[in-house]
Amino acid sequence: MKALAVLAPYALPVLLLAALLPPRADAQLLATESLDAIVAVVDEDVILRSELDRDVNAVMAQFAQAGGQVPPRDVVERQLLERMIDFRVQLARAQGTGIRVTDSEIEQSMRRIAQQNGITLDQMAMALARDGIGVQEFRRNLRDQMTVERLRSRFVQQRVNVTETEIDNLIASGRLSGDEVRLSHILIAVPDAATSEQIADAERRAREVVTEIREGLDFATAAIRHSRGPQALEGGDLGWRRLDEVPAAFADLLGQLRVGEVSAPVRGPGGFHIVKLTDRREGGPMMVREFRALHLMIAPTELISPEQARARIDDIRRRIEAGEDFGDLARQFSADLGSKNQGGDLGWFEQYAYGTVVGNELGLLADGELSRPFQTEQGAWHLLKRIGTRDADRSAERLRQQAEETIRNRKAEEEYAAFVRQIRGEAYIENRLAGESADASG
Repeated sequence: MKALAVLAPYALPVLLLAALLPPRADAQLLATESLDAIVAVVDEDVILRSELDRDVNAVMAQFAQAGGQVPPRDVVERQLLERMIDFRVQLARAQGTGIRVTDSEIEQSMRRIAQQNGITLDQMAMALARDGIGVQEFRRNLRDQMTVERLRSRFVQQRVNVTETEIDNLIASGRLSGDEVRLSHILIAVPDAATSEQIADAERRAREVVTEIREGLDFATAAIRHSRGPQALEGGDLGWRRLDEVPAAFADLLGQLRVGEVSAPVRGPGGFHIVKLTDRREGGPMMVREFRALHLMIAPTELISPEQARARIDDIRRRIEAGEDFGDLARQFSADLGSKNQGGDLGWFEQYAYGTVVGNELGLLADGELSRPFQTEQGAWHLLKRIGTRDADRSAERLRQQAEETIRNRKAEEEYAAFVRQIRGEAYIENRLAGESADASG
C-alpha cells in the first residue's frame, strides 16, 4: 500500500504506510477524548497527544526497519509536531478562503489510489482496516490533503509569474546544461521580523552544527536533530535536481563544493542554510521517443447514437482490413477536424500527447499495425494506425519549456514557503510540547 503514503498530510516519506494518516482533532472530539492530552493549539483546532504518538511511533519504526541510526524520540516529536502545525495553519487558511473538495472528487481520488495500488476499493478498505484506519477517517484526511494542495495551487497561479525576459536570461546564462546534483540540506530557522540577537543566535547555532558535522556527526543525523526544513526527517535529502532547479539561496555554493563536502552556513529565505553536495552526474541531450500515426474518430452526436458510433467504427476497421485506404476513409468519416483533411495523419508526436488512453493504445502497436476500436472518456470511438517511430533530439524545443518550468518551480517553492511562514505568524499557536505560544501579534 505504498501509494497510500503520499496522502500523509505532513509530507512524510513515501515508505510510510497509510497508518500515518492521523485523525483530525477539533473541539468536537474533546468530549470523547477528554483523557487525551492536547500537545498544540492552532487557532480553533487542536492536536492531540494520541495523534502525535501515532506518527512518531510509525516514523521510529521506519528508522529501525531501515537499519540506520534511530534519532531520539523527542527530536522526532518536535519535527513532526512542527509539520502538523504547519499543515493545520494551511488547512485553516484554505477553508477560510472558500476552498472546498466535493464528495465526487473524493470518490475519484479514492478510485485512483486503489488503481495505483492494484486493488479494488473494497480491498483498500480492508487494508486500511488492518492498519487501524476507517474509510471515513481516510476520506477526511484525503479531503484535508486535497484542500491544502488546492491552496498551494491557487497561490502559485495567482502569485507566481514567469516573464519572457526571465526565460531568455536563464537560457543565456548557460545553466540549463542538464547536469544534476543530489543535495542534502539543513535549515536553522530565523523568525520573520527577527531581532539582531535572534539572527546572531541562529547563525551561531548553524556554525556549531557545521562544526559537529565536520568533526564526524552524520549529516542526516544533524538534519533530523536541528533542521527546520521540510525534509528534516528524511535526513535533509533533497533528491536529484538539475542545476537550474537548485534553490537560488545556495545555488552559488555548488561551484565551491566537491562531492561529499558541506558548506558553511549561508543566509537565505527562512534562516541559515547548510548544504551538502551528496553526488553529481552529467546530463545528456533531451532525447524523446516520437510516433507517427494515422487517426480516425467517430463521435456520438444528436444524429449518431453511441451504438451507431460503435457499429460505424467496427465497419470502417473491417473495410481497412479488406484493403481500403485509411486516409481516404478518414477524409470521408473522421470527426477529428484537426487531422481529417490530412487523411488522419497526426504527424510526429510523443506517446501521451493526446492523452493516456490514446498513448496506451499506441504503445501496444507495432509500426504498420492497425489498432482495435477503442473508446476515450468523452465517449468517442477511435482507430489508430502506427506508421513510424523515432528517437528525436528535442533539446532546442525543450530548452525554453525547461527554463520556464525551472523558474516557476523555484519561485513557487520559495514564495510558498514564505507564505506559510506568514500565515503561521498570523495564527494563534500554542505549542505545549515546547512550552511555546504565539498569537497574530507576536
